[in-house]
Amino acid sequence: MSGACKRIELTEVVMRDGLQIEPTIVPTDTKVALIDQLSEQGYARIEVSSFVSTSAVPALADAAEVFARIRRRPGTVYSALVMTPRGAARALAAQADELSLVVSASEAHNRANAGRDIDTSFDGFAEIAQLVRDTPATLCGAIAMSFGCPLEGDIPVERVLGLVGRYADLGVRSVSLADTTGMGYPTQITALCEAAQRRFPELRFGLHLHDTRGLGLANVHAALGVGITRFDASLGGLGGCPFAPGASGNICTEDLVHMLELMGYDTGVDIDALIALRPALEAAVGHALHGHVGRAGPRHRPAGCASG
Repeated sequence: MSGACKRIELTEVVMRDGLQIEPTIVPTDTKVALIDQLSEQGYARIEVSSFVSTSAVPALADAAEVFARIRRRPGTVYSALVMTPRGAARALAAQADELSLVVSASEAHNRANAGRDIDTSFDGFAEIAQLVRDTPATLCGAIAMSFGCPLEGDIPVERVLGLVGRYADLGVRSVSLADTTGMGYPTQITALCEAAQRRFPELRFGLHLHDTRGLGLANVHAALGVGITRFDASLGGLGGCPFAPGASGNICTEDLVHMLELMGYDTGVDIDALIALRPALEAAVGHALHGHVGRAGPRHRPAGCASG
């Protein structure tokens, strides 16, 4: 399968999902410097931080200051994860370009992660939609545990599609299906993505994948085959949900970009520049990063693709 230079939209989530689970709290100055360097790489969007309980996620307590100090590159969307109207108001005050809502397809995980049931989460999302309505910011939605939950087991496809429908009713037009603890596998990815696109052709779907069981890139490949072109990834494969048993890192941005380039897709991101950022991130978190290409280097650089 060849991408024929088709553009892939990458969201870099290392500064939010990557840092939220790290035991070392990275200084604000370092976060700002890293985001400014990431901004130079040509990402479609960068998830800067989250506006959630600082007692629950102390590593991201400086979200407002980080947003205030970063240099914003034209063409890159700077997003924030929010779960409540209060968090949304803080994100809007910080001038986040996009607010990312997240609900879990697992009732047990939603209670652990958000401290409320699914219906209460959507009550809050309705308030957030009202807050955003007269601002330049946009809304996107994410559904955690879309492909299985360590607390509840298999998640019915209809349950996930029902949550997509609730997002659509709020006016959300971009929805990310999240494999929060890496339970998804390629044929399952294909089936759910096809079902979602068939039922909601007016929506744009993306994937937030974790590599917990080594299937992250295989799952990307499966999604590409059914037309998904928006993916989240984390530099060095950092990340994981603090409130999910067995959670581990996201798919590694360097490995993803490398694979996509070899397949003929255009990410707009320079693999060599990404690899060059690894030492600074390793110094910030105090340990070695994950990923194969960052250690071994790219296979080769294929012929260039034109953007677009």
